[in-house]
Amino acid sequence: MPADPLHRAGKPQRSTTSPPPSGSGASAIEVRRSARRRRTVSAYREGDRTVVLIPARMSEAEEQRWVTVMLDKLAAQENKRVLGDAELAERAERLSGQYFDGRARPTSVRWVTNQNTRWGSCTPSEGSIRLSHRLQGMPEYVVDYVLVHELAHLLVPGHGPRFWRLLEAYPRTERARGYLEGVVAADRLPHLPAARDE
Repeated sequence: MPADPLHRAGKPQRSTTSPPPSGSGASAIEVRRSARRRRTVSAYREGDRTVVLIPARMSEAEEQRWVTVMLDKLAAQENKRVLGDAELAERAERLSGQYFDGRARPTSVRWVTNQNTRWGSCTPSEGSIRLSHRLQGMPEYVVDYVLVHELAHLLVPGHGPRFWRLLEAYPRTERARGYLEGVVAADRLPHLPAARDE
């Protein structure tokens, strides 16, 4: 009888289930510790749960860090399927309902390829939102942050205190901004020439 692939790393010593961080997309996170698992960490979706497999010896702090890392990896893998404009508009509508009580109502939401210095833009007078194609494949919470940012512009056109108070409703604002700042910083780093075969 072949071994059960879910238990190849050994029977979990401890399994804990907790609610996910805001914006993760899953309804619960289950952490399974295994004495046989030495270094590797893995994760997968199981229905509406995310299961994270870790070595039993990990501290609580390491567990939390790895759960966050694995949620981001899963989200990035899931986002490799590029959302179309219709799906992006549906997402914007959902986010408006969730964070702005549905008050931000764009007339159009679409991807564009001509925004290389901005992640997104909004024309409040037209109700149009455009997101840079460079966001495609980034974690879901980052795309959601940019959408929430542009939706907020439909309610408050500028970047004054009222605008930033609106964005406080989105719980992953700081994290998403940090991610985007890291992408910009990485683009500015000097690229080393490829090593030549000698």
